[in-house]
Amino acid sequence: MTQAIVVGVLALQGAFIEHIKLFQAATQKIPGHEFSFIEVRTANQLKTCQALVIPGGESTAMSHIAQRTGIIEPLMEFIKSERPVWGTCAGLIFLSKQLVNGKPEQTILGALDIEVTRNAFGRQLQSFSSDLDFSSFIEGVTDFPTIFIRAPVVTKAPADKHVTDSKVIQAPFDYKNESPLEVLHKLDTGLIVAVRQGQVLGTSFHPELGEDSRFHQWFLQEFVLASI
Repeated sequence: MTQAIVVGVLALQGAFIEHIKLFQAATQKIPGHEFSFIEVRTANQLKTCQALVIPGGESTAMSHIAQRTGIIEPLMEFIKSERPVWGTCAGLIFLSKQLVNGKPEQTILGALDIEVTRNAFGRQLQSFSSDLDFSSFIEGVTDFPTIFIRAPVVTKAPADKHVTDSKVIQAPFDYKNESPLEVLHKLDTGLIVAVRQGQVLGTSFHPELGEDSRFHQWFLQEFVLASI
């Protein structure tokens, strides 16, 4: 019997259940492969995963819980293993190398060589949705419904090598992603909302909060299955 491919969703805080539901829907379009989607809260659960998603939520709360539960170092080991990782909204912040408008005690992992600005579109009332054309990297997807809720944006890609502003939070780890950094999508305003660097994907928006599973299907095919 073929062993299922295990994809974990970090379940410390945020929209982890929504990710799992869309992954389950996406598998209906990927015949011939068996997947298992699990909630990840511990290092032992993380060890069983072949890929990981860090969901949208509240980035400072997620960072605090990760520190309190001792999963920061296991997350870094997972990233260093070059297994696929995808961060959405708060997850994008968590994966960034440098953070603007963060909280002083907030920890970021540095998996993506980018600077991210937290709450770049303003407060909750400035949240919005938009159909975006992703056909440059997902074939045929010209109208994907995206949801931005207090969303971050990528303000520098790559990040500055030397930062003198003490208000910019820097990842405390010495990890360096050696893969080329790709900007996957910019809004009409020029703001970067999707990036890829090797096996690490980051999006400002929340694909998990809609009902369209095409982005999740693409992640499974382009990142997870391609890495096996």
